[in-house]
Amino acid sequence: MKTCPFCAEEIQEAAVKCRYCNSDLTGAPAVQGDAAYASSDPPPKSSTSTAWILVAVLGGGALLVVPCMIAMLLPAVQQAREAARRTQCRNNLKQIGLALHNYHDVWGSFPPAYIADETGRPMHSWRVLILPYLDQQALYDQYDFDEPWDGPNNSRLLANRPPVYACPSSDLDATSTYYAAIAGEPCVFAGAEPIAIRDITDGASNTILVGEVSGMGIPWMEPRDVEFDTYTNIGDPAGFSSDHSGGAFFLFADGSVQFLSEETDPDVARSLFTHAGGEMIPVW
Repeated sequence: MKTCPFCAEEIQEAAVKCRYCNSDLTGAPAVQGDAAYASSDPPPKSSTSTAWILVAVLGGGALLVVPCMIAMLLPAVQQAREAARRTQCRNNLKQIGLALHNYHDVWGSFPPAYIADETGRPMHSWRVLILPYLDQQALYDQYDFDEPWDGPNNSRLLANRPPVYACPSSDLDATSTYYAAIAGEPCVFAGAEPIAIRDITDGASNTILVGEVSGMGIPWMEPRDVEFDTYTNIGDPAGFSSDHSGGAFFLFADGSVQFLSEETDPDVARSLFTHAGGEMIPVW
């Protein structure tokens, strides 16, 4: 038997004319079996090529899925890291608060904002005075109180900033402090005069001592802080501001640390800065 090349029907091997389509088979090549369909039907795909197609599809899908997963996970990772940095910043202020209270236990008052020379010029910061209470006795012993904070000897110590004066969210240089006091006559840090807890008649829980200053770039030993008279609002780079979203952390005289929003009324903040103003402080 052979296959008619014109209609693909099976006919006798010796036939010269197809009995189905009446085509003349003289000189026409015989087509054996399923080969008649070779010109119209593609050969079946091998299992190897199918496997490669499957690998390509799955691989392409993976290349699309991985970036999507990274895009979804990255914000969560960043939020977790910032939460950890905020916690460390809060703990820094708590350690500063503990050091201030330990200083108070020894000297009977909080440290003054600064120690002045005989002309009244600020020479040494409260941040230096509390070094022994921050486990920095060795650094304190190297400090020379007979020269200004930026004298030849003391300038060498700027690079030894205690870790507690640096917020992990900040990109300030390694000699600057991220924390400053609110200073001025109505404040606990009232210039060169020390203030005791008994003088805080507004209540220790209603009186701010120290806050974040992300934009001031104060060398940590410099006797300079945020002045009460020039305070504007939370978020002002020239005063209290932070690298955390929405506000800044503040240390209160009772040792607690609170986050105050940038929306805090400036008058409310000023009431919290005074230690004996007698203001009626609303809920904040």
